[in-house]
Amino acid sequence: MGAVRKIKTKRRTRDYDQVRADIASARHLELYKATKDEEDLPGLGKHYCVECSKWFESEHNMVAHTKGKNHKRRLRILREEAHSQKAAEAVVGLGTDNGVRSQETTEMVIMED
Repeated sequence: MGAVRKIKTKRRTRDYDQVRADIASARHLELYKATKDEEDLPGLGKHYCVECSKWFESEHNMVAHTKGKNHKRRLRILREEAHSQKAAEAVVGLGTDNGVRSQETTEMVIMED
């Protein structure tokens, strides 16, 4: 048997759909922040990057973070539209005709069989 790979959760951040919900609704973000104790957070929870869901020790660290590559990459990903089941099905060719086939398509399918 091979080695079992464990998922590291120490540096795990919130998923993109959760961050989109935080950006869309201030209440959603407040509910998330309410689950954390301020005493346990860096900088007593004052400096928080919503897009990356990270806390920072000082304002200087947060400003340096916002200029960085990881923050900008995450912003680009969040700007893109989220994937949906309908889009995934359209990529593989399912559900693109919405159940309506033209007469030509139906005749071509019958001829091929």
